[in-house]
Amino acid sequence: MVDRDKHVKRAIVIGSGPNGLAAAITLARAGIAVDVYEAEAVPGGACRTLPLTLPGFLHDAGSAVHPLASGSPFFNSLPLANYGLEWVHGDAPFAHPLDDGTAAVLERDLGTTARELGPDGETWRNLMQPYAAHWSQFAEGCLGPVLRIPPHPWLMARFGLWAMLPARAVAGEFKGVHARALFAGLAGHSFLSFDRPLSSAAGLLLGVAAHAVGWPVPRGGAQAITRALIAHLQALGGTLHVSQRIDAEAFRHLAGETAIALFDTAPRALEAIAGDRIPPGYKRTISRFKRAPGVFKIDYALSEPVPWRAAECRRAITVHLGGRFEEIAAGEYDVCHGRHPARPFILAAQPSLFDPARAPEGKHVLWAYCHVPNGSTADMTGRIEGQIERFAPGFRDCILARYVSSPAALEARNANLIGGDISGGSMDMRQFIFRPGIRSYSTGAPNIYLCSASTPPGGGVHGMCGLHAAKLALFRAKK
Repeated sequence: MVDRDKHVKRAIVIGSGPNGLAAAITLARAGIAVDVYEAEAVPGGACRTLPLTLPGFLHDAGSAVHPLASGSPFFNSLPLANYGLEWVHGDAPFAHPLDDGTAAVLERDLGTTARELGPDGETWRNLMQPYAAHWSQFAEGCLGPVLRIPPHPWLMARFGLWAMLPARAVAGEFKGVHARALFAGLAGHSFLSFDRPLSSAAGLLLGVAAHAVGWPVPRGGAQAITRALIAHLQALGGTLHVSQRIDAEAFRHLAGETAIALFDTAPRALEAIAGDRIPPGYKRTISRFKRAPGVFKIDYALSEPVPWRAAECRRAITVHLGGRFEEIAAGEYDVCHGRHPARPFILAAQPSLFDPARAPEGKHVLWAYCHVPNGSTADMTGRIEGQIERFAPGFRDCILARYVSSPAALEARNANLIGGDISGGSMDMRQFIFRPGIRSYSTGAPNIYLCSASTPPGGGVHGMCGLHAAKLALFRAKK
């Protein structure tokens, strides 16, 4: 507990995304009076559920499927179920259809997945089992600051050897089309070309999570995560202010000289708000920070479930679309080199199959996006729907309404998503280690910290960036 008579007594958090709320909760648990300021009317950042199309259809405006939230060491330390957060699982974490009418399916049970992958099964088991069997220790290691001695060094060293490899090299361990396709879909979450180091890291982490904790959705939508975090914060005495965009003048008034300030924002937003207190070296770091590719997203209201040719796709909330490994690799290579693939890799989520509250009775929602160069102005609607139709003939006949979000539209709805970047910046080698720079959470300015996905461990709904930034702020406040 911080001695409030001798140390900082209050804190402000700019941004109410999962990391901002995690930071606020961490501070409030330590006895700090916390105020969270959110520019939008609906809190949550990338964790919001909105009526984007027709009445009765609830769409996740940002994140939809949450393996790292359900497996987050920080979230799991909180009584979020007491505030209505309930995880809903599909029959399988995800499916990956192929042109021959079959689908590769990753099952929650590792043994079942290994059996279904035949000759590649033992390789898959050896790749995933050591970490899935020790998820809590593994998650603590993966979702922490990079520049530290991890709590379980041998486990993390073994993982690091694989994670550093290009996805193409890891996929080379598999001989069959199905195993290679499964790994391609996982690696596609990295936003990196598959010939680049670290492009396998996100895929390995998400694959392990699928076997350890599943790939669930929150009942009622992603907003349920935000509501639960806010309710817990308020129970601790914290306060949320919505529709309050903080500029430089407001920040000077709110923070004064003594309050801790944590920014769940993009680095350049931090500079715009607190620039007169930020050292020149940190400003140079921000100027060099590299954005990840963007996304082009469509939310659909459907008259019926997606008519997948492969029936196995109806068992999963998440479906990866793009065919064989080689085709997905080519598409991701194009995106990372500023081009738009003719057949892009699509990430799709169909939560209403398992959470009927998302749509009117008998109707469904679909969430789908593809990767595009950062700031792209191309309309990818036809290409996305062409890819879905490729594996689900008749899909277009099911569309009642669509809500299209270009990179610019995503950024307008959430200022952190610069150019459509949902990752908080590229996860290439330099920015994996130094994110956004060598200081990580500290800006070099007294009491001012960055706690967004632009800090370690990076993108995803897990709250760990906020936790670690707040812990550093508390440690320094005690000095």
